[in-house]
Amino acid sequence: MKKFFHIFLLTLSFNLYAQENLPSAEIKSLNGDTTTLQEISKKNDLIVVSLWATWCVPCKNELDAINDVYVDWQDETNVKLYAISVDDSRTVSRVKPLVNGKAWDFDILLDTNNDLKRELGASTVPLTLIIKNGKIVYRHSGYTPGAEDVLFDEIKKHS
Repeated sequence: MKKFFHIFLLTLSFNLYAQENLPSAEIKSLNGDTTTLQEISKKNDLIVVSLWATWCVPCKNELDAINDVYVDWQDETNVKLYAISVDDSRTVSRVKPLVNGKAWDFDILLDTNNDLKRELGASTVPLTLIIKNGKIVYRHSGYTPGAEDVLFDEIKKHS
């Protein structure tokens, strides 16, 4: 009975979280333009958001793996990915050179004050979200090789 109760609470909390409104924290493009997740989700029905940092090896591995298949994902589901760096003022200068060297095909945004990270309650990166019609429908922390396949399965469920 105790196990059933924990499963029930977990399911309930996930369903409540999936209905949560998006954070309103401002994030910036590499050009300095300001936006929010709310604005981005209005422009796109289905988006993936990945919070990452230049100092986070699993983050870069995840984004590299996604980049390898991203064009196929877009062709099949019309999903758009936003990689939001949580590098602070000390390390944000590393973002643009890293991104240029990687030649990632997705949009890069900056959360240098970690306002978005805090509003999302993210304790670690990478944090990957799927947002459908302005609601968070999937959330995953961490990265292991092959997790991009699980992510794509989730994208297909919501596309």
